[in-house]
Amino acid sequence: MQPHSHSTTPPVPVLRREADLGRRLRAVRQVTEALAAPLSAEDCALQSMPDASPVKWHLAHTTWFLETFVMVPYLPGYAIFDPSFRTLFNSYYVGIGDRHPRPERGLVSRPDLATVRSYRMHVDAAIGALLTAPLPAGVAELIELGIQHEQQHQELILTDVKHLLSRNPSRPVYDPRWPLREVAPQSLRWHPFARGLVVVGHDGDGFGFDNEGPAHRVYLEPFELASRPVTHGEFAAFIEDGGYRRPDLWLSLGWDTMVARGWQAPLYWEHPRRGWRTFTLHGMVEIDPHTPVCHISYFEADAYARWAGARLPTEFEWEHAATGCAIRGNLQENGALHPLPASNATDGAGPAQMFGDVWEWTRSDYAPYPGYRAAGGAIGEYNGKFMSGQYVLRGGSCATPAAHIRASYRNFFAPDARWQFSGIRLARDVPGSA
Repeated sequence: MQPHSHSTTPPVPVLRREADLGRRLRAVRQVTEALAAPLSAEDCALQSMPDASPVKWHLAHTTWFLETFVMVPYLPGYAIFDPSFRTLFNSYYVGIGDRHPRPERGLVSRPDLATVRSYRMHVDAAIGALLTAPLPAGVAELIELGIQHEQQHQELILTDVKHLLSRNPSRPVYDPRWPLREVAPQSLRWHPFARGLVVVGHDGDGFGFDNEGPAHRVYLEPFELASRPVTHGEFAAFIEDGGYRRPDLWLSLGWDTMVARGWQAPLYWEHPRRGWRTFTLHGMVEIDPHTPVCHISYFEADAYARWAGARLPTEFEWEHAATGCAIRGNLQENGALHPLPASNATDGAGPAQMFGDVWEWTRSDYAPYPGYRAAGGAIGEYNGKFMSGQYVLRGGSCATPAAHIRASYRNFFAPDARWQFSGIRLARDVPGSA
């Protein structure tokens, strides 16, 4: 849309809300492009397993989301870039129509990467045009959802690329900068929390996904939460003590899964004769015993907790402990792209590393809160329909954008998922508190 240069009518000022949305959306879209920048076109086209997606698909799908839910219904005269993309880049929105099978996303050689980038520019330009005028009711919320959706896919780009590169025998490096530094190890301590009614869930101030609300009260018994996540060194001790050979430590389904898949250590670990090594986005490295262990399934986290004489926290215990904590830590903007060790500088200040480094498994099923209602139409498929057979993780990871995480944020995965930066924080009951 070009302005009429001969017009004598002063332009209508863009509302502050529209300007802010446009600025933040452009910034997020640029970060996505930057994450893809170190990759070749071949890297961007490949899919290493059914749970992962090619980077080219992530670039296209986040654009499809904005085109489908914002541009087509709300920008008069919008020209659809390619009608075939409606099926190719639909993820799981049954209400939209047909979807290309998820395990076959790596077979979509066309459109090529250059065309996908042209698609992004086409939709970005259209959104810029849309934001030059006041938005219809509800559209700002959809654009905000598109921003948050793209941030989720930024994290998936990093985790999916890590898995992809790990399958290459040459072990290519995504980022050559190694982020670890010498830090004195932090001993594990326990922070007590009293019994009582607490409020959990998103309170409506700022953005929150529908699965984070409504805010409601829950009753907590006294508990203690570990001061930091479990480390690589501590998990190595579990392995050396026969943790993967002791059925008494495992849930039945977890034991069966572990045996069937031949797990003997976390994903990406290798045990040459000189000690454990792991694959990272910086290449193969020796494990650092003081960094939070990651790429752990719920089954492994639960087995470790039993071995350690503790348990996993509930998601409500975790949220209660995290409420009031500053959202800072080793998040995506830090650039480490790998968990970092805790610092003793946090001694006495409450649990450390509540945000960033690793997503922390909880023992809570992913289920709706009291009073939960999914949105109407296809957009309501975003979260609610996955509330079965999943467990909740909290806190974000080294791949999570800082602006995307909060204490009420509920991530969720199947209990056998390991390719995310998922780790462990222990909890335990207070003896004699019953």
